[in-house]
Amino acid sequence: QVQLVESGGGLVQAGGSLRLSCAASGRTFSGYALGWFRQASGKEREFVARISGSGGSTYYAEFVKGRFTISRDNAKNTVYLQMSSLKPEDTAVYYCAAVQSSVIYIQARRYNYWGQGIQVTVST
Repeated sequence: QVQLVESGGGLVQAGGSLRLSCAASGRTFSGYALGWFRQASGKEREFVARISGSGGSTYYAEFVKGRFTISRDNAKNTVYLQMSSLKPEDTAVYYCAAVQSSVIYIQARRYNYWGQGIQVTVST
């Protein structure tokens, strides 16, 4: 079992930055790939970024490439999402998720464990 808790969300102006954190429970954290997803009001949940268990492999949605960076610290059981050059369209609830696999999944249904989500609002 893995429990995930997100933090670091909030309100930011367009062009600004935020860093989301996701703290995980469990002693086998490095055995899980971690992903970030987001869901805007009235829209489906969408993939944002994913990182392998070792942190050596990352994958991003096209719309965040060059602006967002996913990283992890296995010693702290934490995954991060550094978001820069934020746009109003980045406004959403952001979720971290975990799956015990080395496959690069971008489908939400592939992830077994989810955090409760955290709101990110980007104002104009």
